[in-house]
Amino acid sequence: MPAGQDGADTIETVRAFNRFYTNRIGVLDRAYLDTPYTLTEARVIYELAARGSTSASQLTEELSLDPAYLSRMLKAFAGKGMVDAAKDPADGRGRLLSLTENGRAVAADLATRSRESISTLIAPLDETERLALGASLGKATRLLGGGESSPAILLRDHRAGDMGRVIASQAKSYVETYGWNAEYEALVAEICANFLRNFDPSRERCWIAEQHGDLVGSIFLVKGGESTAKLRLLHVDAAARGHGLGTRLVTECIRFAQEAGYGRLELWTNDILTAARRIYQSAGFRLEKEEAHHSFGQDLVGQIWALDLEGWQAPVRLPEALSPASGTPATQPA
Repeated sequence: MPAGQDGADTIETVRAFNRFYTNRIGVLDRAYLDTPYTLTEARVIYELAARGSTSASQLTEELSLDPAYLSRMLKAFAGKGMVDAAKDPADGRGRLLSLTENGRAVAADLATRSRESISTLIAPLDETERLALGASLGKATRLLGGGESSPAILLRDHRAGDMGRVIASQAKSYVETYGWNAEYEALVAEICANFLRNFDPSRERCWIAEQHGDLVGSIFLVKGGESTAKLRLLHVDAAARGHGLGTRLVTECIRFAQEAGYGRLELWTNDILTAARRIYQSAGFRLEKEEAHHSFGQDLVGQIWALDLEGWQAPVRLPEALSPASGTPATQPA
């Protein structure tokens, strides 16, 4: 099937990166990492070191090598005292290959050189850039690897750069899902800016939900008065819907509000955000007021929900691990 223009652009982007990276780390050089070995030879040594023992046929299949080429390579390694071959106890006709002490020393040297090369490559990057690079490379590996399970979603406090990610993810989601205009992005930006300017860590908090280094959800608790807190900007990304992340975020928010000494928790949302409203109702919030309004380029019905925090207990057990799934957006604008 033809790739189409988007597919063609992606193909050219990948090709450009391949040219850049192979040139940058010197994989096309005859002497890989200033050693006597080519990149392919180094890969075989790495695999033998990682596996402990394996067969030539397994190496041929895993590394997509020509059997005759691999045979010559292994013969050369054996001549240098780097590889041993022993009878396979599971197959009397088979042979298992393993590195000798000399071979393991070569593998260790290659690993050290590789780490030093990468360390030099990323040295100009600051911590934020290194984290972003690691997340991007991990995501590329997952997308191209296919079928791998995803780890649990982690919740953490906000840090530098997170507010920009929150604004971008929510603005994009509401434009695509509900057709809201730039007014909503402006509102989210104002809420985030006020949160940063007036942040009181003893009574306010932002939770960032991350998976593979990607932001997949967020929620804020801010002061609404001496005894009242406000829940704001609940959002769950499409990649993480359907497995309880919205409930988990709301529950963490309520628990913190209790611990901070608030007696009441309020939120403002709109009636079209049905998934979010179900979460609030399940947590014990009650609808106190609703009013029609025109905002974000749409005719909407705004709602105020409230929760009495005294004696509140989570009505459901929180999930231990969360994995991405599709589902109805669990979001609320303010």
